[in-house]
Amino acid sequence: MDGELSGKVIFLTGGAQGIGRECAIAYARAGATVAIADINPDVAQATVADDLRDAGLALQCDVADAASVQAAISQTLARCGRLDAIHNNAAISGPSKPLHETTGEQWDQLFAVNVKSIYHTTLHGLAALKASRGCILSTASMVGALGQENHAAYVATKGALIALTKAMALDYAPFGIRVNALSPAAVWTPLLRQWVQDQPNPVATEDFLNHIHALGFCPEGDVVADVAVFLLSARARFITGVTLPVSGGAELGYRRLGTK
Repeated sequence: MDGELSGKVIFLTGGAQGIGRECAIAYARAGATVAIADINPDVAQATVADDLRDAGLALQCDVADAASVQAAISQTLARCGRLDAIHNNAAISGPSKPLHETTGEQWDQLFAVNVKSIYHTTLHGLAALKASRGCILSTASMVGALGQENHAAYVATKGALIALTKAMALDYAPFGIRVNALSPAAVWTPLLRQWVQDQPNPVATEDFLNHIHALGFCPEGDVVADVAVFLLSARARFITGVTLPVSGGAELGYRRLGTK
């Protein structure tokens, strides 16, 4: 809803494209100033200029690097004077392998980007969130609760994120800080569309992605962004420690699906 995040400052990692970009647009539309912290500053700047109409700032940030995160949060505070929410959205998904085929370097990189980054943003942003009685939001995934074949390390990171959300909610509730996560299934992003086109049968693959969702279609990122706005708004003021599915019912029932 327009205006429901008016005056808020949101630090959003991985906000230059995909789901993060949709969230940045929705936050700005709701009245927030969005600090897009992304490893690709040029794309982040284009998102701020073209999609946010300069209602924010673009920051170069490697979320796996503590000093980079500290610098980005410090720049946000210097420019905006406050911090009301951190949205931990940046993530990587590869490699698509079972555990025994995953190298130690791949395992460490996935956990550095997908999990330890939350340690970094919390460590360096907590004082400001205490002052504003703000929020922490993370982008999880349904695979963190359900599992997924040939994606062991990625699944482990998202499961860790879901558990971490509950622990952080308890630790920071005394300061009035709410901590939640949202959990999509498949969502159309440029990367997913390219992946579909790279498959042997793109039409069948797209049909599969549509039908894993009980509602019958694979959504665009705006459905996730709308939930993100809600979770950071006053309407969710008594919700904490929750990982909210934004999945079209993908996790429900016994459904046998396959590509043709």
